Amino acid sequence: MTVADTVLTGARVRTLDPRRPWASAVAVKDGRIAAVGEEADVRDWRGAATEVVDLGGATLTPGFVDGHSHPVWGVDMSDGVGLSAVRDLDGLRAALATAARDLPPGGWVTGWGLDHNVFGDHPVHRALIEDALGGAPAFLRLYDGHSALASGAALAAAGVTGPRTFAQRASVVCDPDGPTGHLVEPAAMDLLADVVPLPDPAQRRARLLASLHEMAAAGLTGAHVMDMQGPGVPELLDAIEADGHLPVRLRLAPWCMPGIDTDGLDHLVALQQLHGRQWRVGGVKFFMDGTVEGGTAWLEHPDCHGEGTDAFWPDPAAYTHAVHHLARAGVRTATHAIGDAAVRHALDTVELLGDTGRFRHRIEHIETVPGDQLPRFAALGVAASMQPLHTAYTCADHTDAWSRRVGEERAGRAWRCRDLRDAGAVLVLGSDWPIAHHDPRATLATARPGSYTHLRAH
Repeated sequence: MTVADTVLTGARVRTLDPRRPWASAVAVKDGRIAAVGEEADVRDWRGAATEVVDLGGATLTPGFVDGHSHPVWGVDMSDGVGLSAVRDLDGLRAALATAARDLPPGGWVTGWGLDHNVFGDHPVHRALIEDALGGAPAFLRLYDGHSALASGAALAAAGVTGPRTFAQRASVVCDPDGPTGHLVEPAAMDLLADVVPLPDPAQRRARLLASLHEMAAAGLTGAHVMDMQGPGVPELLDAIEADGHLPVRLRLAPWCMPGIDTDGLDHLVALQQLHGRQWRVGGVKFFMDGTVEGGTAWLEHPDCHGEGTDAFWPDPAAYTHAVHHLARAGVRTATHAIGDAAVRHALDTVELLGDTGRFRHRIEHIETVPGDQLPRFAALGVAASMQPLHTAYTCADHTDAWSRRVGEERAGRAWRCRDLRDAGAVLVLGSDWPIAHHDPRATLATARPGSYTHLRAH
């Protein structure tokens, strides 16, 4: 008989045991779950010092899995000054000036989490920040992870003097005077990869472990990692497990980018064999578009700047071919698709697979989607993976950069979590950390209908 320290009763307990998926009581001993059962079992678990807590019908789960996260790459992405609290250009310049004053000789100002709304009606341009930097090179990631602002000194260090051509949809934004410093999409940002300082290996490992422990403390037991970016990710995870264990189970999906050939696709298939005790490669991540604020979301109708009419893959048929190649090899896929045209093409791609595509593919983000596409998720067995906390960068009155870009009609049908669930779709919720905080309770609360009350009002 287990004499528990704590007994939880009156709960709807999800056990994940297919023979008995639900229970109503849990016994806890020495900080661990010692028994799961029914109300009738509670008497046998109790001792003189046992604390009994009635949960009043609440649901109790063994843990949450973040459906979309970047814990390893996020350590690199979130290096430097956190800028998520900055609300205007004056605040941005003040934060950068403070950081520049504290630099060692030859140091860089790096930052992350910068809100597009900070720039208001101004285009993202290095001229707005240069005077605050005192000549220091700076590389600032915007919150969406798909764009950055580089100072003139940073561009010079990387030899970026004008526009570039990429295999994927990306751009070094230029005006008549040359690069503005606005780098849109990964290929453009990667031009500075060799010159922007990163945490040293010891710092990187320590910060990763700290982040994973924070995730575990918030109730996360696993995360679907939508990348395998950064130097030596498998080796880093293996090294951590050689000395102990990962606090959270990780399933990684390396990227498949435009321009990939058959050998590259077969390499992605081979990567699926990589694993450790608490981590494994399981799937491949695609991008069908970029972001609304960056003008790279693939929309069925142009945004207010006349942008958003092109896919991330210059030839969308090549994306479909790549997905099908991996699917025939038994590899699951997840596709970043924010705009309505991107969502439609990803669904079309799975539909062409027939019954073999059911319940093996996901679409990520789905920030705007028309009603006629909602039933297709359930019909095709495509999971809808969404991040409700991204709404923190929008405003209830639609004056934010995202809403102004897509227009009133599309802004009025954004993040349709409940509509997709009501249409029968499998709904996956995640944080996209470090784009949003990883606490699963905030994600669940924000996903509830009518709960977007935290949105900023200007």
